Amino acid sequence: MQYPGRVIKLGDTDPIIVTEIQNQLNARGCGPLDPIGTFGPKTNASVKLFQARNVDLEGNTLKVDGKVGPLTWGALFGNDTVPVSGISSPYLGAVIAKASTQLGVREQPKNSNSGPEVDEYLLRAGVSLDLDWRDKPWCCAFVYWCFDETARAQGRPNPMARTAVCLEHWDLAVEHEGRRVRANDGLNNPTLVAPGMVFIMDYGGGKGHTGFIESVNGALLHTIEGNTDGSGTNEGGGVYRLVRKMAAINKGYIEYPK
Repeated sequence: MQYPGRVIKLGDTDPIIVTEIQNQLNARGCGPLDPIGTFGPKTNASVKLFQARNVDLEGNTLKVDGKVGPLTWGALFGNDTVPVSGISSPYLGAVIAKASTQLGVREQPKNSNSGPEVDEYLLRAGVSLDLDWRDKPWCCAFVYWCFDETARAQGRPNPMARTAVCLEHWDLAVEHEGRRVRANDGLNNPTLVAPGMVFIMDYGGGKGHTGFIESVNGALLHTIEGNTDGSGTNEGGGVYRLVRKMAAINKGYIEYPK
């Protein structure tokens, strides 16, 4: 059975979906449950037991919350039951390819928000290099540079607004014909999130983080990001490939048209 594109949780009365979940929980040794098609307290407890005993497709522990979202659904029914979308245009494919050529770029010196490549990202996005290093986070500038390099190579306009500020990018995306998907919508329905999209995280106080989605696997995002490191911080020292859960993306996603 395919993931229905929404989180199933306590109180749900969809007879087909809930019954399938209850049957599968019984088959996986997390019952016994009467498959009556109502998601009550016993089903909630059984889901939590299943989550405590199992991991997602990357081997990470599941969140024990009693809710059947895409990661729990994939662990319960198989990852191939959670549909994913493909990249929407050759241009976005080329943008991701350009981003991948920057893997291994590092700040020079360490923790300086500077370096030959980093300075180029910042300048392209309109940031003065004379600013204090703390005022030059460059994750969004990296995203802009990848869009711009690809657009120049193809002789077409850059669809992204010229900015090095993550939340400003989010605000300006619509007037630049970008399609925005809010975080909760993407979490409930992973088919709305696709390779080539840009994710946006909001840390409050005007601070954020961003990067590219290279591929989607269930509710796991394989990303390419600047100004990060292996821990996924928003103040790291280079361009890295990372894996993030969709639940970690709290603002949303942007996709530019064909």
